[in-house]
Amino acid sequence: MSQAAPPPTTRNTRNDSELRRVVTASVVGTALEWYDFFIYGTAVVLVFNDLFFVQDDPAMGTLIGLATFGVGFIFRPVGGFFFGALGDRIGRRSTLVLTTLVMGLSTGVIGLLPTYDSIGLAAPVLLTLMRVCQGLGAGAEFGGASTLLAEHAPAPRRGFYASFAQMGVQAGLVLGMVVFLFVGMLPQASQQSWGWRLPFLFSFVLIAVSLYLRLRVAESPVFRRMKENRSVVRLPVREALRRYPRSFLVGIGAHICDTSVVYIYATFSVSYVTVQVEQPKWVALTGVISFGLVVIALQPVYGALSDRIGRRPLNLFSVIFTGLFAYPFFLLLDTGVPVVIWLALIIATSLGLAPMIAVQPAFYAELFGARVRYTGFAASREIGAALAGFSPFIAAALLGYAGGDPWLVAAFMAATAAVSLVAFLYSKESREMDVTLEEYAPAGPGGPEPAKPTPPAAETD
Repeated sequence: MSQAAPPPTTRNTRNDSELRRVVTASVVGTALEWYDFFIYGTAVVLVFNDLFFVQDDPAMGTLIGLATFGVGFIFRPVGGFFFGALGDRIGRRSTLVLTTLVMGLSTGVIGLLPTYDSIGLAAPVLLTLMRVCQGLGAGAEFGGASTLLAEHAPAPRRGFYASFAQMGVQAGLVLGMVVFLFVGMLPQASQQSWGWRLPFLFSFVLIAVSLYLRLRVAESPVFRRMKENRSVVRLPVREALRRYPRSFLVGIGAHICDTSVVYIYATFSVSYVTVQVEQPKWVALTGVISFGLVVIALQPVYGALSDRIGRRPLNLFSVIFTGLFAYPFFLLLDTGVPVVIWLALIIATSLGLAPMIAVQPAFYAELFGARVRYTGFAASREIGAALAGFSPFIAAALLGYAGGDPWLVAAFMAATAAVSLVAFLYSKESREMDVTLEEYAPAGPGGPEPAKPTPPAAETD
């Protein structure tokens, strides 16, 4: 006689507990990994220009440092394709454990590197190599965490629960800024000699926390079902590109704007406020921390709103606002008034950045069928990141070309907003999409249409 199923209340309690563990692991794990990725950009504009790059020209050192910051973005699609394919073959959870190790170890090693004064050109070479490893890890982190959340979440609240992945990203940004704010309180000599190393060495501690949480999380029920059905794809990269070319293009374009502007707000603006506007570092760092906290609070709000009105309206509003507010943003920074500077950052991010990134986890998860979701999500998104990841370097170059006037930087921001606007116009509302489906029909104009679930079959290639 078969064993009776547990009462619905027991089953619901178990599911709720599992979902809470997934949310916690996603928020904390993503925060710690993106802390690692973000602190590099902050260190570039505050200390790396003096310690690892051109010694007699701080401006040129900053420019070269920002170029190495962008190198991480070149390798994010590589990480997206490689680890995304692993995620579609061996599981979302197992792959996230691997990305945690790659990101955490490479960041910790940066804190141990000798500087330019000690080993000359080998110092920036080693630093750039560690940045490459950071890019590989980051390329699959967000896609994996978001996929795991979207596949665990109840369909009517998918946008709400998936938005916690972005909450983790912004928490990582804030944590990095807070750590550097404390480092900035040290005497200048201490900052230059050993203080800058502390944020990176701290990563070794964070690895243990992230691994502990992620090893306690259950695999996605959607992936478990695919394993039971023997319908896991042997070559998910090929399958994703073959079946979802339109979704791939939408995914690439959709990530251009938020990647460009978030690093202009969080990295370039630190340099702009301290050098161009001649304000103390703490003013810029406090502004970034302030907008980060506001964006964190807004993620589940916008995620829940997308469950009610859809992903597409929020995406369209956010990119249009970002493009229109780009030049007024710099006019507010140029006032040199700390409160106005903070207000500029908060307005730009709470109304422009926050909606599109809150919607992003569910939006990307709904672009691809379950058999290639991790690959399609991570690879398409990270190609967009690679195309836009040099935004701080481009912004610094445009600022220099315009003689310190930010109008070219604002125009660049508006242009990236226009690219993502086209992608969102081309997309289709997807909040009703069933993410348990192993495949969608090939995408028609505007996005994929649902298809019947793939029947159990032998593992395919």
